Amino acid sequence: MKRFYGNAAVKPAEGAFGVYLDDKPLRTPAKAPLVLPSEALAAAIAAEWNEQGEEIRVAELPLTRLASTALDLVMQRRAEIVADIAKYAGTDLVCYRAAHPPTLVARQHAAWQPLIDWATLRFDAPLEVTIGVVPIAQPAVSLRALTAAIDAYTALELAALHLATTACGSLIVALALIEGRLDVEGAFAASQIDETYEIELWGEDAEQTQRRAALRDDIALAARFVALLRR
Repeated sequence: MKRFYGNAAVKPAEGAFGVYLDDKPLRTPAKAPLVLPSEALAAAIAAEWNEQGEEIRVAELPLTRLASTALDLVMQRRAEIVADIAKYAGTDLVCYRAAHPPTLVARQHAAWQPLIDWATLRFDAPLEVTIGVVPIAQPAVSLRALTAAIDAYTALELAALHLATTACGSLIVALALIEGRLDVEGAFAASQIDETYEIELWGEDAEQTQRRAALRDDIALAARFVALLRR
């Protein structure tokens, strides 16, 4: 799509902040005005549009896409999104440990056990740990506590949490990212322990490199989005 505007700017909008392309409000794909509670996030989205060249490249508008997802999808299907995120708690990555080799066992324990301990204290949601990949039942009270914690987030925060959870393959790692317990590199490393170990042994092919880079980008986007939203 060719660029059809000269400048993107932020304007106050009923206690919030709208993004305008020249004198027209930026809208989501569902035609809702893109209005945000955070001036910092709105300014960052305006910057995405100002950085576009003669051709608008949707791939270079990640904050816009995530905000639009929150406004068009999460707000309309909140209960479904909460349930989709919460289901990760039942089989969370950090609860399933290797039996061997010792190096991998030690890495998993060092990275994942502190996150389980943190979730226990932060959300009153202790989780069981097992060896192997056979599913185990998690305490129902813990699953309810984690679901309640997820449901307490705003729609915009939920959009970021959903992105982080799917990228990490772990609700606990994603919550640690969103809550500031982990930074981007820490969340990526924690979610990729098994893959990183295998790469150290056997090497990494181009497809794997691309996939891991995309996952890291999603984790970074979720973290940046929430940081801007909370400023």
